[in-house]
Amino acid sequence: MKLLLIEDNPTLAHWLARMLEQESFALDAVQDGDAADQLLRTNHYDVVLLDLNLPKLSGKNVLRRLRQRGDATPVLILTASGSIDEKVELLGAGADDYLVKPFEVRELVARIKVLIRRQTPSKATEVVCGDLTFDIDTRQFMLRGAPLNVTPRERAVLETLILRLGKTVSKPALVDAIFTLSDEPSEDAVEIYISRLRKKLDGSSAAIVTLRGLGYLLRKKEDDQ
Repeated sequence: MKLLLIEDNPTLAHWLARMLEQESFALDAVQDGDAADQLLRTNHYDVVLLDLNLPKLSGKNVLRRLRQRGDATPVLILTASGSIDEKVELLGAGADDYLVKPFEVRELVARIKVLIRRQTPSKATEVVCGDLTFDIDTRQFMLRGAPLNVTPRERAVLETLILRLGKTVSKPALVDAIFTLSDEPSEDAVEIYISRLRKKLDGSSAAIVTLRGLGYLLRKKEDDQ
């Protein structure tokens, strides 16, 4: 799961980034609205964490531009203001949730997971593909009732595929999902992670299928029949 943190307070941004990375989120962080707007035009994020008082372009305008482009990426507002009028205005402008500073990281993480859950077809806490189960709240994969041991990057790939279950995910989209601005993106690395995951899913009723020229698809093996 990949997040975009837009926060102009360096101390708070550093602390939040460290806490969220400890929760195994991939994270990009920027400190002004213009940089955020540019990233949102070219990258996919599961959730955007948006401060309001930003230099160059306000958080409200970042949100408005995002929605004007028809981008439905969930946006969680982080602000020091507890004004009901502002909350109503932002929700009306397309924000999905609103958290007043100061807050506890565990509440922030819980709200992020709720927003991600809302994007799944059933809006349930679990996503099931054959004998593979993913719990959105715990970020745990279970295979035939036992925990599936995956590395952080393998988890990022498998999360992306299972959260878009039944849909083809392009290789560039997987690169975007697992690498942050501080990484060196590599399509070859994606192929390695896919190969490792296929070995770990060997014998499972869940399979990662390659669609030539399109990308990868996670589905039940019975769907091939």
